[in-house]
Amino acid sequence: MSLDPQKIRADFPILHQQVNGKPLVYLDNGATSQKPRAVIDALVRYYERDNSNVHRGLHALSMRATDGYEGARARVAKFINAADPAEVIFTRGTTESINVVARSWGHAHLKPGDVVLTTEFEHHSNLIPWQQAARAAGATLKFVPLLGVDGEGGPDLAALDTLLTPQVKLFAFTHVSNTLGTINPVAEFCRRARAVGAVTVIDAAQSIGHMPFDVQQIGCDFVAFSGHKMCGPTGIGVLYGRRALLEKLAPDETGGGIVVSVTYQDATWKPAPERFEAGTPNVADAIALGTACDYLDAVGREAIAAHDDQLARYAMDKLSALPGIRIIGPRAGSPRSGLVSFAFEHVHAHDVVTFANEDGIALRGGHHCNQPLMRKLGLASTSRASFYLYNTEEEIDRLAKSLERILKFFAG
Repeated sequence: MSLDPQKIRADFPILHQQVNGKPLVYLDNGATSQKPRAVIDALVRYYERDNSNVHRGLHALSMRATDGYEGARARVAKFINAADPAEVIFTRGTTESINVVARSWGHAHLKPGDVVLTTEFEHHSNLIPWQQAARAAGATLKFVPLLGVDGEGGPDLAALDTLLTPQVKLFAFTHVSNTLGTINPVAEFCRRARAVGAVTVIDAAQSIGHMPFDVQQIGCDFVAFSGHKMCGPTGIGVLYGRRALLEKLAPDETGGGIVVSVTYQDATWKPAPERFEAGTPNVADAIALGTACDYLDAVGREAIAAHDDQLARYAMDKLSALPGIRIIGPRAGSPRSGLVSFAFEHVHAHDVVTFANEDGIALRGGHHCNQPLMRKLGLASTSRASFYLYNTEEEIDRLAKSLERILKFFAG
């Protein structure tokens, strides 16, 4: 099954514009994806017809809003093959989802002498929460090393065997690196973690809308992802947790909507997922996230993954021919997600992005919320081109031409 990016582009209104007098080439999908008309229409439809608070109203609008909100939960559960919609908690995004686990699970389970394991190439959102949780509990934070001068070797699986001891209570890792493009063997990570009794947390922000993702097949305990990187709105995300684990956790945030009973001295909690969704939820964006799931499944996530792979290979071939380029992550021919990070010795990443913008091309430049990784690689920053279902090889040709212009300018 293949996809037609030109046909898909017609569904994305934002792509049909010019930037600096040139057709937009949007290659910043690792930061946020664009939204199809169906998702935009879902937001408008909700606010024009159904806008109301959920769960506690008996009037028509509230009941319609509740049906839409809970229907979106069931749709997301199907999207990731969760056993029960109650295992899907709506959050603001990947960062909040990981923090919920770090605070709720970490407070209940971590103690002095325990180990929290992660990798050397995590996004700050899957690093700092574990720093804080380990520090609060008196636990130790350890890291699976990264192989290769440019991270081309991926995680050191031999070291993982040594690091995964019974003292490890939690193993948190990314599915796809937002800087390297590395695709981790998450099912294998989960299998090895289970063998020592460790709970697993997957940061799926960069993978969830790009490839099939089956939580039961993977065998994970928690998964965090964001709607805005999978054609959905900003401000909505998901924490998946196995129900047996969720039911043992106290809420991370308290307030209205999560209680069975309240006295002046105490309160009792509803079961998951309501227990973790205090206050008025982000109803409209949750409903639109369900629409994004419909859209991506209609295209086919296997086809999206194949398209990402094709573009990454094409980009590696085109960019590798540029003089003085240093490409970070897996080498050409190795599995890699649809992103390519690169650096030039004498051109700062911010200059690359600024000059590319003059050509109508949207890139990302900086440390990509990976400061420890950048220091390990001996870099201050990289430029990153990240692709999605609506990108084309012709757009990569334009990128290569723009980079040639940039190099000539700085060569003087």
